Amino acid sequence: MSNITLSVDDQIIKKVRKIAIEKNTTLTAMVRDYLERIAARNEDEKLKTIAALRQSFAGLSRDMGKRSWSREDLYD
Repeated sequence: MSNITLSVDDQIIKKVRKIAIEKNTTLTAMVRDYLERIAARNEDEKLKTIAALRQSFAGLSRDMGKRSWSREDLYD
C-alpha cells in the first residue's frame, strides 16, 4: 500500500477527525474508503459505456450477404 501526503486546512482535519471518532474509524480509513468508491464508480462507468457501445453496434450491424470477391480480385 502506498502513502500519500495531502495538504488540508487544520480546521477541516479537526472536524473530520471528530466525525471519524463518532463513526469508530480513522481519518485514514475514511479517505481510503472515499478513494476506493471513486475508483469503483469510474470502473462501473467504463463498463456501462462499453456495454452501451456493444449494444449500439449490435443494433446497427447488418448482414452484407456472402462475399463474392477475394482480396486478390480487389487488386486486379
